[in-house]
Amino acid sequence: MLRPARKGERERPGAAALDFIEAECADPASPLFGVPEAALMAEFPAPDQSRRVLEAVGSGDRTHANIAATAGSQCGALPSGILSPLLRRLTEEKRVLASDIPLSTSPGKPALYRVADSNLRLYLAAMRSAQELSRRGRPEAAYRLVQRRWTAWRGRAVEPLIREALELAAASGDFPWPDTAVVGGWWNRRFSPEIDLIGADRSPVASALCFAGSVKWLASPFDQHDLTALRTGASQVPGFTPGTTGLAVVSLSGTTASVADDGVGLVWGAQGVVSAWGS
Repeated sequence: MLRPARKGERERPGAAALDFIEAECADPASPLFGVPEAALMAEFPAPDQSRRVLEAVGSGDRTHANIAATAGSQCGALPSGILSPLLRRLTEEKRVLASDIPLSTSPGKPALYRVADSNLRLYLAAMRSAQELSRRGRPEAAYRLVQRRWTAWRGRAVEPLIREALELAAASGDFPWPDTAVVGGWWNRRFSPEIDLIGADRSPVASALCFAGSVKWLASPFDQHDLTALRTGASQVPGFTPGTTGLAVVSLSGTTASVADDGVGLVWGAQGVVSAWGS
């Protein structure tokens, strides 16, 4: 049973996320652990195939083949005839998973799956393992585990939010590419390159691309090397025309001085993302 929080114990307005998590790791009964755990148990009370598929995606497996391998058994990978209906059920009926497909002027594969709820995604990626350490009286080890996984989790978790924010900004009219109706990403079967942001006039197959962009959610600024990588990768996206299709950069730590003056049509930081949701 979760004990009620004492006055001032949980309420820490403005606390950095990792500082908050460090404090919560001292209590294995913290709502930070208990709420997603309860949601998971309510939807998937038994460790059946659906649960194994969800946990595989939560641990970082995004493709059909990788999910099949992780969610399988000693007899081998989960057969496609079993996995495909499970994935459809988890995305379309349960809506606990989301499916992303490459966005361009040509049909693309493969689809990539992710846990739709960011709280449950963090729990499966790190907090569940941290809770086990906390239960064993090792809160410092629990926090270090979260620290190690935090940057990778955060970088993936923020991408869908940024795409939605860009769609909202485009709909408001104050946007460099007003024909943008949908924002997704693009990748090929080798996942080399992966383009974080593709703005287009429609999906799943666009008739025209408005922009390609990159998300860098790290402590270092987006620099000229990152911009060169974006231009090189975007040139492989069907429908992208160098010099005509726009470029966008969303960076937690801003950009170096030369980037904004080098043909980039949109530069956002964290405030730009937040402002789009409030507009």
